[in-house]
Amino acid sequence: MHRPQRLAEALKEEIAEVVGFELKDPRVETVVVTDVQVTDNLRDASVYVFVDGGEEEIKQALKTLQRASVYVRQQVAMNLNLRHVPHLHFARDTAEENVTRVGELLDILTSKGEFQERMPDEE
Repeated sequence: MHRPQRLAEALKEEIAEVVGFELKDPRVETVVVTDVQVTDNLRDASVYVFVDGGEEEIKQALKTLQRASVYVRQQVAMNLNLRHVPHLHFARDTAEENVTRVGELLDILTSKGEFQERMPDEE
């Protein structure tokens, strides 16, 4: 595993801990860190988060996380004993929302009789 990937995995775990247990802001209570991508030069990291709530709650949570990014970065540096920690850029992870939406659409189609599930060996 290359260094950016190892660092990304360590950052994901630490950021999740800091956001989940150390930030006391109610706007980030429903935040889940889903992925971290670190650039090859290790200077920047995109932190993808899923926020459970409406559109306004999601915007507020992302804004709060961006404001708290310096604190989160300092805590991560101390906890991982790193001299240089990448700058953290929080972004919304829409993959979970897309999965939920596809599931809802399939339920609607199934209830209308427009969709039938087939097993792979049924042909």
